Amino acid sequence: MHAAKYHKPASVADAVAALSGAEDGKVLAGGQTLLPTMKQHLAAPSDLVDIRGIDGMSGVSASDGVITIGAATTHAEVAASSAVQEHIPALACLAAGIGDPAVRHMGTIGGSLANNDPAADYPAAVLGLGATVVTNAREISPEDFFEGMFATALDDDEIITAIRFPAPQASGYAKFRNPASRYAMTGVFVAQTGDGVRVAVTGAGDDGVFRHDGLEAALGADFSAGACDGVEISADGLLSDIHASAEYRANLIRQMAKRAVSGAT
Repeated sequence: MHAAKYHKPASVADAVAALSGAEDGKVLAGGQTLLPTMKQHLAAPSDLVDIRGIDGMSGVSASDGVITIGAATTHAEVAASSAVQEHIPALACLAAGIGDPAVRHMGTIGGSLANNDPAADYPAAVLGLGATVVTNAREISPEDFFEGMFATALDDDEIITAIRFPAPQASGYAKFRNPASRYAMTGVFVAQTGDGVRVAVTGAGDDGVFRHDGLEAALGADFSAGACDGVEISADGLLSDIHASAEYRANLIRQMAKRAVSGAT
C-alpha cells in the first residue's frame, strides 16, 4: 500500500480544507472499500481525511416524520436505532443485512453512498424513499445524486454530512444475496408514500440503482405481491455476469419486489 498523509480534522470545515489542499485526497470513514482498494494498489490517494471523530457526523434523530442519519453512522447503528426501527423498519432490516458483523460495525452509510457500488443496499433505500443527501455545501435529491456505476454528483472537495429519510406509510426491502459477499445480486426497495409508490432496484442495472416505472404503476393501483405478476420486466439494461444473466436478474426483480411488498410495514 502506498504511503498517504493522514488527517484527523475536528470539523467539517477542516475536513473540506484538507481535501481542497490535497493533490488526491480521499475521505476515510469506515474504509470498507477504500482500504482494500489501496492494499491492492488500485488506488493511491495522497491524503486520507478521517471524518469519524467530527461531532455531529454520526447518530440518528427523528423529527416531524423525517429520520436524519449522520454520514459516519455505521450500518450496525442504523440497524439498532429505535427511531429507524419505529419509523422505517425496512431501512433497519436493510442495514442489518449488509455484509457481516465486522463490516456492519465499521462501514458507514455515507461511505456506502459516496462509493455508490452498483450492488450496494443503501442506494435502493435512498432512491426508494426519496431521501435527501446533505453535504457541506448543499442538499441533493436522489435523482440528481446517483449518476451511474460508482459515480455521484459529489464534487472533489464535497463531503456527505447526513441523509434525511421521510418516513413512508409502508416500506419493504428484499434482496437476493451473493452467497460469498452478501452483496445484492438484485435488491428491491418499495415504499408507499403520500405521492404514490416508489420502487428502486439495486444490483441489477448496468448503470447502477434505478426506479422501475412499471412496478410503481402496478403497485400504486394495488399494493400487493400479486400486482407484480402482470408487470413486464425487461432484461434490457440489466447486468449479465458470472453470477447471473440479465434475464435471470429480470426475474429476480419481480420476485424480490413481491417479497418486499409482502414484508412491507
